[in-house]
Amino acid sequence: MSPYLPRPPAALVAARLPEVPAGGRVAVAGLVILRQRPGTARGVVFLTLEDETGVINVIVWRKLFERFRRAVIAGRLLRVTGRVERQAGVIHLVAEKIEDISDLLDRLADANAAPLPPPGQTG
Repeated sequence: MSPYLPRPPAALVAARLPEVPAGGRVAVAGLVILRQRPGTARGVVFLTLEDETGVINVIVWRKLFERFRRAVIAGRLLRVTGRVERQAGVIHLVAEKIEDISDLLDRLADANAAPLPPPGQTG
């Protein structure tokens, strides 16, 4: 992996995901624009996140969903750490850790708020 790609807990933008080799571990952050839990997917949840450069497809396996249920269901802004997977030309991030960083959205609207903390130090 290139030494110039941010590594967790920093967040990589969607537009740079194609630079990451399959199996590479990265963290991304974005607004949740879609949650899907198809009945035929055996408990797998599919998330679509969006940042300022594009969209990120995230796969959340059942066991991980149970661990991070609250963030997956209620989070508006998530940071997801996982491994990059490529299938039929589509890039997915297989989640390993999910953080709800939605509280950072409220700070954007408040001009008097303290500066945003460095990645990995939310709240």
